[in-house]
Amino acid sequence: MTQLDVAQRTERIRSSTWWRLLLHTLPVYVLSRACVLAGAAVVAAELRVDANLANENSLPLADPHGATNTGNAIRPMLDVLTSWDGLWYMDVVRNGYPTTVPPDVTYFVDEARAAFFPLFPLLGRTFDRILPGGDSLAVLVMNTLLGLVAIVLIAVIADRVYGERVARRTATLAALFPGSFVLSFAYSEALMLVLAAACLLLLLDSEWTAAGVFAALATATRPNGVALIAACAVAAFLAIRERRDWGSLMAVLLAPIGFITFQIWLGQHTGETGVWFRVQREAWDEGASFGVTALRNTAEAVWQPMTSPTDTITALSFVTTIVLLVIAWRAKMPWILQAYSWSIVVLMLVPATVTARPRFLYTAFPLLIGAAKWFDDRRERDETIWPMTTAACGAGLAALTGLYGVFGAIP
Repeated sequence: MTQLDVAQRTERIRSSTWWRLLLHTLPVYVLSRACVLAGAAVVAAELRVDANLANENSLPLADPHGATNTGNAIRPMLDVLTSWDGLWYMDVVRNGYPTTVPPDVTYFVDEARAAFFPLFPLLGRTFDRILPGGDSLAVLVMNTLLGLVAIVLIAVIADRVYGERVARRTATLAALFPGSFVLSFAYSEALMLVLAAACLLLLLDSEWTAAGVFAALATATRPNGVALIAACAVAAFLAIRERRDWGSLMAVLLAPIGFITFQIWLGQHTGETGVWFRVQREAWDEGASFGVTALRNTAEAVWQPMTSPTDTITALSFVTTIVLLVIAWRAKMPWILQAYSWSIVVLMLVPATVTARPRFLYTAFPLLIGAAKWFDDRRERDETIWPMTTAACGAGLAALTGLYGVFGAIP
């Protein structure tokens, strides 16, 4: 390759939309991760103070995160970012899946890790082999990189639908939205977002086989990845109705393979068919309330404000979901994106235990594209609402991280 060819290729990259969106996303993404780290640092500082007081009184300190306080603030911060579901994912990274699951399994039994899907811990184990510093740091670095890729892909989708100006707003909103804390936690949402965004982008381009492959990978990453099956089905329906493109069915056929393969493999590995569903039912007491839990928690947050941070978060998430759905509908987003978003919302509201949460709403990222379109349409009428919204999102992102870090609410 000649120097001229290299120069021409470099120029093509620099003039491409995705490169411009990457350059726009990078600084706001760094700022958003700083908000998350600020929240985690508050928790780490609290643990340091508790450790110093315990040392002065010659008392052993019980660390709620299970770490040993050695005066180093890095360890408590890592413990915050690998807490809650992150503990289970890290358990799978280190120990794999159990070969048996005892009857009447509970949340306090190690075998309950069978409830967590495999693709994220598999990728985390790979990063641990490549990067120094231990598995926790490797997984968090991996998620940080995946988060950046996810936001750029979401912005590319917005550019495809509404143009680059809306895409820039989408990237900013996606980076700062409070639910984006999961991009810095040891959670599987970052990987799913990359796969889901790639799938939706390929569906918009009628690349059926590739879209189906990414959907299959997503359904092996998180349970709500099955929302992509609905998106593939809607895309196939439209393609067949408009162009008689029967090849679009390939995406529908491929999409559920990840979910099905994991269920079959886990059943054979543990010697129990349907063990995943049993663990969900017994360990997490998960059933179906079809939105009743969200409505009840929201009502409790209204009638008894500030008594339960979890109820308050649920109420805010529930109201925000309704607002975003209305905005997305008015923005006339493509049916493929609508189908995916509505499916995510249904999967979020149906469970009886864990219901509307910022991180679940965040996986319905096309709703943020609709919100960015709404803000862009009002840019000339009101120049204050956008900066106020982004500032509130950044503050909420830091506060949410700190709240989860001190176990003040269920994420």
